Amino acid sequence: MKSVRNSYLIITGIVAFALFLAGLAEVLDSGVGEGWRFGSRIQNGTFVLVCHVTGAVGVILLGCYWLKLAGAITSIAKLLRADEAPDAQTSDKKAPMRRRFCWCLGLLTDEINIAIRERFKGYRERNCLLEEQIRDLQVQVQLSHRQKRNTEAIIYGIRDAVIVVDESDRLLMANDAAGRLLNFDCKSSQHRPVGELIGADHSEFVDFLRHARQSRERATRREIGFVQEGRPGTFDCIVSCVYDEREQVCGAVAVLHDVTREKEISQMKNDFVSHVSHELKTPLASITAYSEMLADGEASDEETKRQFCSVIHSQADRLNRLIEDILNTARIESGLIKVEKEPLSLTILIEEQLEMIKSCAEEKNIKVIGQKPIIFDRVYADRDMISQVIINLLSNAVKYTPSGGSVRIGTEVDEIARVARVTVSDTGVGIPENEIEHVFDKFYRVGANKSQAKGTGLGLNLVKKIIEEVHNGRVFVASKPGEGSTFGFELPLATAETVETVR
Repeated sequence: MKSVRNSYLIITGIVAFALFLAGLAEVLDSGVGEGWRFGSRIQNGTFVLVCHVTGAVGVILLGCYWLKLAGAITSIAKLLRADEAPDAQTSDKKAPMRRRFCWCLGLLTDEINIAIRERFKGYRERNCLLEEQIRDLQVQVQLSHRQKRNTEAIIYGIRDAVIVVDESDRLLMANDAAGRLLNFDCKSSQHRPVGELIGADHSEFVDFLRHARQSRERATRREIGFVQEGRPGTFDCIVSCVYDEREQVCGAVAVLHDVTREKEISQMKNDFVSHVSHELKTPLASITAYSEMLADGEASDEETKRQFCSVIHSQADRLNRLIEDILNTARIESGLIKVEKEPLSLTILIEEQLEMIKSCAEEKNIKVIGQKPIIFDRVYADRDMISQVIINLLSNAVKYTPSGGSVRIGTEVDEIARVARVTVSDTGVGIPENEIEHVFDKFYRVGANKSQAKGTGLGLNLVKKIIEEVHNGRVFVASKPGEGSTFGFELPLATAETVETVR
């Protein structure tokens, strides 16, 4: 035992001395006591490395020593237990004491082993529990990141403008639509006050957003006007408060939906109802008045009776055309209109419609000029629909041409493009350049020309639908204010195979 103790003291001294030298080297290396030198030929870095290596070796030797010591104690315990066997009789007086010592030593060893095993078992269970908790936290973090990415993708993918602010009205998130509408960069503007980003031009929206958040309402709605791309617009703004787990308002979400087009359509519908009501009342009033005069016997001669009947007939035709325009527009839009296509000559159709329009043109002293027949201008189309297109274009030209003017209709064939083209030109009031693109819109009427003639804004829209949606053609227009307008359409020529098949 003495040799073992001496070995332990020597090894411990080595470890202590090595640790002391390592600490001393660190002091010297850190600059404390710059006047000190531990040998001019020993560099601080090498010395520190050697000291640490020495300490590591000492620790390893110390571990080996304790392993040997444990082995020695176990061997002694086994030998002493062997002495307790029945055939191991001895006369030594110290045997009972030795046996008790060995029994206590064995019991202590077993208790230590049990305690160590229990402790390690507890550590393993705790480590497994911690690992499981870490895995759960990692899964929750991944789910949270995924939900955040999904939320951002949804917000950025919405066509409406979306803005998210915190409880202090600082910007948290906004999509590109909001940036374009309110003129700020979404990526570089986070955590900045919304009022600072948007500016005084949109103060109404900022005030509404702040008021809605402070009111703690689930959702607040208001229509707000904005100027977008130089044009005024109306937006339906909905602000919803965001609540935390304590039901405290922690922010707000604003969604701005552009309802400018809906407002315009609603206004156009109102105007349409007003115009249609007026247009329906005018022929009905004429029919009613002349019918009453006939019934009262105010037409004393046959000529007067024929005039009254002619007025009634013309007004009934006007009323019928108006109703047909409304019905045909609705049928085309719903896809329920019946189409009966056949090969037909545009020149013949034009001649038929010219006879109908000349009487109206003569009343206004307007000259209507036709053209010479074309050899082959046959198209595969619905006769009634194309007739309606031609009569609508001719009647529009007559209505917006002042007395003494002229209306010319012509047809040409483009063999290369395989289309037949019809144009109707007048010397009327013309159309402003900024309104030309809207003349074929439903319910639209040129503002500058409303006083020239009455109408519903359905005629040209019906022309466009019949030519482009039903017959796969094309409509076009050219005009100069004060000089007149040219409206026209193109239809594909009927092929020889088509004509032969129909025959």
